Amino acid sequence: MLFRVDLGSPVPLGDQIAATVRGAIADGTLRPGERLPAARALADSLGVNVHTVLRGYQRLREEDLIDLRRGRGAVVTGEQPTARARLLEGVQNLVEEARALGLSDEEVLSLVRTRLASRYSGAPYSA
Repeated sequence: MLFRVDLGSPVPLGDQIAATVRGAIADGTLRPGERLPAARALADSLGVNVHTVLRGYQRLREEDLIDLRRGRGAVVTGEQPTARARLLEGVQNLVEEARALGLSDEEVLSLVRTRLASRYSGAPYSA
C-alpha cells in the first residue's frame, strides 16, 4: 500500500493518512485482518512525526475501521469495513464540498437532517 501526503494541502497530515487507509479499505485493497505499517516506520518513510501517523490511526479507530493495540499494531477490523469506509469517504467528500461552498456546519447538518426526515416520511427530498 502506497502512502502519500501533501505537505502543502490544508488537510491535516493525520487526516491525509487516515483518508489513504480509508480509501484502500473502501476499494478492497486492504481487507479485514490485514496489518497497517507500524506508526514509527510509516512516519519515517513519509518524513512526518510519529504522532501525526498515530492521529491518523486514532481517527480510523474512532471510525471502527481499525483495531489499534499496543504491541500488536493497527489491524483492519472484520466488521464490514469496506462498506463503512465507503460511507465515511462519502461523508468526507460531503464535508469538503460543503466547505468549498461556504456552508456552515449547522447548514450541512440541517441538510442531512432534512434528507433523513424525508427518507422516513416518504416525502421527496428538496433542498
